[in-house]
Amino acid sequence: MQPLADMPDAAADNGACDDGISLVSALTADEREVARVMQICNACRYCEGFCAVFPAMTRRLSFDRADTHYLANLCHNCGSCLHACQYAPPHEFAVNVPRAMAKVRKRTYQDYAWPSSFGQLYRRAGLTTALALAGGLSLFLVLAVAMNGKLIHAPLAGNFYAIFPHNFLAILFSVVFLFALLALFIGVIRFWREVSPAKDVAARDVASMAQIRMPAAAESLSDVARLRYLGGGHGEGCNEEDDHFTLWRRRFHHFTLYGFLLCFAATCVATLYHYLLGLHAPYAFTSLPVILGSLGGAGLVIGPVGLLWLNLRRNPQHGDPEQHGMDRGFILLLLLVSVTGFALLLLRDTRFMALWLAIHLGTVMALFLTLPYGKFAHGFFRSAALLKFNIEKRMPNRLGVGGE
Repeated sequence: MQPLADMPDAAADNGACDDGISLVSALTADEREVARVMQICNACRYCEGFCAVFPAMTRRLSFDRADTHYLANLCHNCGSCLHACQYAPPHEFAVNVPRAMAKVRKRTYQDYAWPSSFGQLYRRAGLTTALALAGGLSLFLVLAVAMNGKLIHAPLAGNFYAIFPHNFLAILFSVVFLFALLALFIGVIRFWREVSPAKDVAARDVASMAQIRMPAAAESLSDVARLRYLGGGHGEGCNEEDDHFTLWRRRFHHFTLYGFLLCFAATCVATLYHYLLGLHAPYAFTSLPVILGSLGGAGLVIGPVGLLWLNLRRNPQHGDPEQHGMDRGFILLLLLVSVTGFALLLLRDTRFMALWLAIHLGTVMALFLTLPYGKFAHGFFRSAALLKFNIEKRMPNRLGVGGE
């Protein structure tokens, strides 16, 4: 291991330019902390094989704003480096990579949010906001149904459109969902322009970069689908309460990810049934939309319950405690969407179908409205960071060190 006798001076001299002006002066306090700990890690290299962060780190001698944003979103907060680090608190260097990265990661969501003024919502998209929004929208829809005298009704054989017309629901949720997608897309494009590897590519490397984009994209998609870097530093899983490794965080993320995708697939199939095949809801329990939705709903119960359980038990040094509200608010919204969806499915032939329909639609709308301004955004930013990493590691390393 490389001696660290000169470590404080190396950290203090981070990012000096030829004109004598330090790049650190342009960074926020949280970004400076990432730059500081990365300077220390760059000298130590003990965790070099743990995850994508450290090979990416070794390709740099200094860390500007774009570098800190890129590395922060590349970090999966598995905790392995914290427990392996000899300079972690209470050492005087106080190296805590997961916490430093988490603080900057949240800041990137705010900085690149669209519309820009909505970036402040990341500070408020916590547990209280999520539950208040879901409760408020659900109550509004319940009152709307009650004013029409349909809250308690004779069984309608699961005909949701007898309560809310199909076109009303289609237009309302299409507008909300498309806005969420647009806001996420613009935010990620802003992030990509900041950290894009094209900025660091020499003219002679442009042709080779064009050739590696597709393989890099394919590897990035595989990394996301497998949640590769939630395997921890040694593939044994993340550290949770202490130095103990567990793969359950990765498994619960898989339940959540694929549960969400199955529910989305169920909606897409139902749309095709309605518009292309002329088959209108309600659909039988054995139909493809119901089967996909039920499997997805099960995933969105198991995954969020498990993630909430792990979140409550994690070592307090992992990540940023100020973000617990945002994390738990998103987890609970996913759980509420799934639970109310199951309740609606089971009670759709009863007199209380309208009540559960209003509650379910309110929670779904709350989820959509908070998607671009809450924890959901991390999946998109992290995917972009993984794409940059997989492009970058295929490029010549001008430092001659690091990389996979």
